[in-house]
This record gives sequence, structure tokens and C-alpha cells, in this order.
Amino acid sequence: MTTAPAGSNAATALAGSGEAAVVDVRGATRTFGPTVALDDVSLTVEAGQLVGLLGPNGAGKTTLLSLLSGLRRPDSGTVRIFGGDPRDPASRASLGTTPQETGLPDPLRVGEVVDLVSRHFPDPMPAGELLERFGLGDLVRRQTGSLSGGQKRRLAVALALVGRPRLVLLDEPTTGLDVEARHELWTALRSFHSEGATILVTSHYLEEIEALAERVVVVGQGRVLADDSLTNVLATVARRKVLVRLPDLATAQAVSAALPAVSEPVAEGDRLAFLAADADGLVRHLVRSDVAFSDLEVRGASLEEAFITLTKESR
Repeated sequence: MTTAPAGSNAATALAGSGEAAVVDVRGATRTFGPTVALDDVSLTVEAGQLVGLLGPNGAGKTTLLSLLSGLRRPDSGTVRIFGGDPRDPASRASLGTTPQETGLPDPLRVGEVVDLVSRHFPDPMPAGELLERFGLGDLVRRQTGSLSGGQKRRLAVALALVGRPRLVLLDEPTTGLDVEARHELWTALRSFHSEGATILVTSHYLEEIEALAERVVVVGQGRVLADDSLTNVLATVARRKVLVRLPDLATAQAVSAALPAVSEPVAEGDRLAFLAADADGLVRHLVRSDVAFSDLEVRGASLEEAFITLTKESR
């Protein structure tokens, strides 16, 4: 989908300007030895979108961002930002990025680090405005080496925005943050996005993607499993877990085969577990089929379990 977020006039203007897509990935594959990190991935992001890349650890999200930032090249396929090769410095002139791990020079003060990075851009954001957005205004004279892990993380994300980039890549931006700091960062990102920026943010936290994105791309085992609106993706991963004691595995497999959107049964202790889009329908089927069952329990599936089910269904 290529709809710019509602209410953002700047985003709408950019999307309708006839420019090349901000992000254009076509058939990208990247391996590390025997490991396939990305498997024929295609993704287009238009100007002004805030896209959440959602998936478990090891899904391929970080590898995709490394291709977009020019740190790595695909083994096959093409990767473009602003219509150019990300490894070309001219293509990265309007790119801001924060990787999962960011090193800051311990002896420098926060204000000095912001000033140092600002000097690389023709129209940087004023240091005071930038630091206030991220709740760091009172730390301007603190050495970065004395900051907490959460404060360092907020500063790293702030530095990604200092040059007013048109595209921002954020890899697990709230790692190490407490709840209050996480919400402060979300507010800052939403504010920057409202000014017309395009943002890609990776996370394995569903709550974070819900707070930020209108479009969600679910990645698993190096492939795109879903690419849709937040509402539709939430419905896709909203599985229920049904645990039940059945006579044997063959009976359980027959139940799974008879119903749509029900996973293969997996043994958990002395019960079998199913992931189902319609848990009530699964229970009704057990009753109507006169299957002998006991010790029935229905509960919410974890996001990790939902991802695993999506991966299997997409094969």
C-alpha cells in the first residue's frame, strides 16, 4: 500500500510530487555463509510514510536496513533510496539512521556531540530544539560516558534527526528504555514524521508498532510475510492458543486439517496446542465431531507464536 498518513500535508505533497519512491527494494537476497538473511524481498515505501518492520529477532529486519543504509550490498536484486544506490554518498545525503548498537565518544559532552554531528549538514536542527524533543535538554553539559543506557539511546536517535533527513531508518530504537522514555521517543518521532519525513522503524514489540505505524511489514525468516495496514496486520497475528487433551496425535491432525487458519498441533506437556484465528470455531468443531477431549484451555497466543504460524502458512 502506498497511502501517506492522513493529516500530513507535507507527506501528501511529497507523495504526489512525481519523485521516485523513497525506498525501492526488488528481489533482494542476502546470505551470510549458509544462512539466508533475506530471501527475495521486495518493498516500496513512498514519501511521508511511517512504516513498521515487525518480526522476531533474527527475522532479517536489521539486514534489510543495512542494505538501505549502504552498509551492505545484496547478493542479488536491487536496492534504491531516492532512486539511487545507497552506497553512493549522494543518495545518503538525506538519510538519518540509528543502528541497534551506537558508540558515543565518552569524553565529549552531549552538546558537543550534537554540535559535531550538526556540522555535517547544511541546515541542522537547532541543538536546543533537538534535545528538548527527546527529553535531553538538561543534559547538554553532561559527558556522554556518564549517561545511562536509556539516555544514550535517546541521544543516538536524536542524532539521526539532527540533519532534518527525508528518510530515517531506526533499528529497535527503544531498546533499553523505560516506559516513560519510550513514550517520549514515540512522541518525538511522530512530531518529526508530521513534518513530512519518511520513517522505517524495526521492532519485535507489537505495542511499539501500534504506537507509531499505519503500515506494517511483517518479516520472518528473511521473507515478507505480510504488508498491510496496521488494522489488517493486527487481525492477522491475533491468534488464540487452544490447549486440549485428545486421544492421539492423528485425531489432532485431523482437526487441524478440517479447519481453516488452524496450525498443526504441537505437544505441550500432556496436551496438544493449536493456534487458531477462530478459537471458538475450533472448540465448536471438537464438540460437533464428538471427539473425546478434556482439559481444554483457550488463551492469547504470543506474538512470537503468531509469527511462527505466519511463517509456516506462507511456505
